[in-house]
Amino acid sequence: MTLDGVGEWATTTIAHGKDNQITMLKEIHFPHSLGLLYSAFTYYTGFKVNSGEYKVMGLAPYGKPIYKDLILKNLIDLKEDGSFKLNMSYFNFATGLTMTSKKFEDLFGQPVRKKEDELLTQFHMDIASSIQSVTEEVVLRLTKDIAKEHDVKNLCMAGGVALNCVANGKILKDKIFDNIWIQPAAGDAGGSLGAALAYWYQELRQKRVIDSSDSMKGSYLGPRFENAIIEKELISFNANFKKYSNEELINILASELSKEKTVGWFQGRMEFGPRALGARSILADPRSEKMQKELNLKVKFRESFRPFAPSVLSEDVGNWFDLKDSSPYMLLVANIKKEMQITMSPEQEKLFGIDKLNIKRSKIPAVTHVDYSARVQTVHEATNERYYKLIKKFKEITGCPILVNTSFNIRGEPIVCSIKDAFRCFMGTNLDILVIENFILHKYDQNKDFIASYQSEFDLD
Repeated sequence: MTLDGVGEWATTTIAHGKDNQITMLKEIHFPHSLGLLYSAFTYYTGFKVNSGEYKVMGLAPYGKPIYKDLILKNLIDLKEDGSFKLNMSYFNFATGLTMTSKKFEDLFGQPVRKKEDELLTQFHMDIASSIQSVTEEVVLRLTKDIAKEHDVKNLCMAGGVALNCVANGKILKDKIFDNIWIQPAAGDAGGSLGAALAYWYQELRQKRVIDSSDSMKGSYLGPRFENAIIEKELISFNANFKKYSNEELINILASELSKEKTVGWFQGRMEFGPRALGARSILADPRSEKMQKELNLKVKFRESFRPFAPSVLSEDVGNWFDLKDSSPYMLLVANIKKEMQITMSPEQEKLFGIDKLNIKRSKIPAVTHVDYSARVQTVHEATNERYYKLIKKFKEITGCPILVNTSFNIRGEPIVCSIKDAFRCFMGTNLDILVIENFILHKYDQNKDFIASYQSEFDLD
């Protein structure tokens, strides 16, 4: 199943794959698009289309889906099998320069939120919750129909909407498939893999050999750098650094992380796709009550409501989260285990959405969203041995097999790729430590003249 804004003309497809061939079964065509419906609400809530959709998803738990029925009655004609049509009189993306029409604003009674710095209100949180709920409804109707009509037990997903990990978590919870696999580069970037595979199998008719392990190699498909090259570049930056053995480095970092230090972690081959998976990541202690807010405001320079993901040792995931499956690509959302949660008092429950951020809701508050959910990444020794060993050492020190994992970049900037990118981001933020392969750099050791804010170089997303 693919779900996105628009491919060529198809926006939703159902296809059956067997051996080395894929047979298309059903399609929905532009302008009727679940991805563009979601993007219309991204635009309406004041975020940037094609990059701010994950903000809407992150904002949704702060609100209630009170506009769901209004959306289903007026904006989208949704059938039992998940097929749908949009009422284009409410939208402007097919013929104009904006996502929504004046009729859309009149329906909800407020204009498009314009200013980036304008405070998000309960209205915007409820709008986000409503479109998220509608999206989940569409996705679940589609998947239930697939399972019923075709009697299949395996589901593969791609397309930008497949990055909606909350909806993916709902599919998993439905338990209608034995296996669910979601392409980690589910957006447009994944088309490069699809084109190569389509040519190899569909055109050249090559035999498909199934790899029961991870053919994506953990999605670590990007560039990596040798220590000799790193050392040469760091010297050219006049950086102060020290080289350590693998064991020394792991011991030092696990200890520093347990003391609430924030770490820029740059090692191995870079991730392919929009998620940092422990190769170009910012790491921190999930037990810290202040970490979510501090990372958002002082390191990432982004909205305080944005959640962070936990990286958890694969063998420990079921002890901390309501998840028995592996989630190596951070594409499934699950709740924190009940025994790890801290129930909010009736007074705390009444707080305005974002004020709940300051309430400790679990034993790992830095990765616990306001609704007790988390976007989980399971870490496997076979695909990222060094990252796995770091979390394991952190567990030995703290008893917690989890680290906060967010992408190594600031808001509006791509994830760092080069050594220079990593050093500049380190010096331009409030990160405490930078790790590049076997080298450790401490902020307090660096020339203070290098410390500069470079936020203005990147457009806000």
